[in-house]
Amino acid sequence: MMEYIAGHYNYWLIIIIMMAGFYTVISRGNLVKKIAGLNIFQVSVFLLYISISNVKDGAVPIIEEGVTLYSNPLPHVLILTAIVVGVATTALGLALVIRIKEAYGTIEEDDIHNQDQSL
Repeated sequence: MMEYIAGHYNYWLIIIIMMAGFYTVISRGNLVKKIAGLNIFQVSVFLLYISISNVKDGAVPIIEEGVTLYSNPLPHVLILTAIVVGVATTALGLALVIRIKEAYGTIEEDDIHNQDQSL
């Protein structure tokens, strides 16, 4: 059993990072901290896809003599695309936080809800 756990340490690390990001999102009221938690969660998903795409003893996908097992480059390309989308989404989220700060004078979720209820 210990060999199984030790042999899959990267997946355990991914789970820990994922839960840290999820906990940050649900436990914090600050909108910037929530965006940071989403980014932490997103990084764990990137690591998961890269870990799954690893092929033991796989070669770079360049045709050579004697090579029969190749690694698939598609997951890496998808992760590069996801990183670009993640940066754009983070920028949009931070821009929305700035607009919320201008409109409500705070970025704390509870204070914004209290202001809405008092109107």
